[in-house]
Amino acid sequence: MSVHYTLNLRVFWPLVTGFCTALVCLYHVLSGRGGSTAPQDGEDAGFPLLKAILLLFLGYLLLRFRHAARQRFLPRAPHQGLAPSSPRLLHEPGLSVLLESYYEHEVRLSPHVLGHSKAHVSRIVGELVRAGRARGSPGPSAGGALALAFRGDFVQVGSAYEQHKIRRPDGFDVLVPLRLPPLVALEPRGLGSEPELPAALRGCFVCALKAPPPPPSGGAGHQWHRDSKPFSDGFCVDLRGRRHLSAALVSRWFQAHLQRCLATVRYSLEERCRVSLSPGGLDQPPTLHILPCRTDYGCCRLSMAVRLIPAVHLGDGVFLVAPPWPPPGLLPDLPGGLKAEALWGLNTARQEQRLLGWLQERAPPGSCHLKCLQLLKALRDLGARGLDPGASSQWGRILSSYTLKTALLTLLLRGDSLHSWEELRLRERLEELVLYLRDCLLRRRPLFHCLLGPEGAVGLSAEIGPLPKVLREAAPVDLLASYDGRARELVAARLVSTWRRLPQLLRVYGGPRYLSRCPQPRSQRVQGFPEHDP
Repeated sequence: MSVHYTLNLRVFWPLVTGFCTALVCLYHVLSGRGGSTAPQDGEDAGFPLLKAILLLFLGYLLLRFRHAARQRFLPRAPHQGLAPSSPRLLHEPGLSVLLESYYEHEVRLSPHVLGHSKAHVSRIVGELVRAGRARGSPGPSAGGALALAFRGDFVQVGSAYEQHKIRRPDGFDVLVPLRLPPLVALEPRGLGSEPELPAALRGCFVCALKAPPPPPSGGAGHQWHRDSKPFSDGFCVDLRGRRHLSAALVSRWFQAHLQRCLATVRYSLEERCRVSLSPGGLDQPPTLHILPCRTDYGCCRLSMAVRLIPAVHLGDGVFLVAPPWPPPGLLPDLPGGLKAEALWGLNTARQEQRLLGWLQERAPPGSCHLKCLQLLKALRDLGARGLDPGASSQWGRILSSYTLKTALLTLLLRGDSLHSWEELRLRERLEELVLYLRDCLLRRRPLFHCLLGPEGAVGLSAEIGPLPKVLREAAPVDLLASYDGRARELVAARLVSTWRRLPQLLRVYGGPRYLSRCPQPRSQRVQGFPEHDP
């Protein structure tokens, strides 16, 4: 399904010429059948038809010549050499034109289609969340007033709302904030400062229940424990002698509550769309599928998948979300008495949106930093072609969209001036991103989370406002530290190889969309990462 509207001049002008010719011929035929007498000067009567055809044909030739001349004589960016330690990898004179063509036809999203899709998602999710707030949380473990519930709003996050989504507007991420009982307070703590933990866990958090301070008379602490027991039994686990909020239990309740809410609003949505909910798996939250109705004749009849992510608000736009860990039973107890079901991830999408907006204000008009990120995602997708499913999955996990966005933000914040990201330097900045990712993969430099840790929080507080305490006190987290060194080396080699072969790949896969979707023969797939990329 085409996701944006691109005018193909090779087809458009011949179609217009033929259509106008057919209309004029039909007009003359119908006029002749009506009995009207032809004018005596028949030659003059045919002149308007010939003139219209000739003008359309000349317009078609003029636009084709202009398009070809623009591709041939397009001014290229002046050579701005990279640092001496980062020599240029690619010397293709026509790469700028290939990148621009590929971006327009395969990467860029139509703002019209994306806007309609986001508005449709907002309406559907809004009704679902409002129904969840109205229903409350019935059940034996609800505990009356001490129960989880929907807060009534939702937070749109991800690339679709940060202006760097590519190809298809068919996937969206939405945070659904949960309302905690009034008597329940949380005490989050990061695990980055515990060296005995595996690197994959140092970006996680645990969240203990926080008892209110005891009054001078005493006795209220025992009363709080008795009052909060229903919530503690239903949504918490014991960890190091304290009750901690369980991501697994909260996610299980969230899925069941979503099913009840969907049953409530399904009938009211039948005239606009068909909705269904697929339960979350080991590595993803529940997904709401929105299918267009047969009677929907809108201009953007797209099938969309919306990931609904339960989130616990910590304040200042920071949320706790369930990390993609297997449920309890599939993993043994973790070091230090930790349990997998008690681990949470930190979502800083609101702060990152604010940071991107601040960078956009400082950047020159027509800055290419978001375009670079979109093309880097497309480069990653091109590099995954030909890999077997296991290697392709590992390639996508290491070069995730969040990793690529973090690399871009790091370069933007580290650079002396944002004026070096003007449109004419798109190719150089894209190569700089590839080289930076290569160095991070080869452990030549870390790729830290931009907002975690005192350095990132203090450095950005003056630009985007004071950051929450949980971000300032968290330890810095290297996003690539949890991956095997050999896998990182292979990904780095393939990434550089894909960049070097980019002109050939763009010529092969930069044509019509249906050609790029043709499956590759099984005999040509690469089993695992190749030892030496061509």
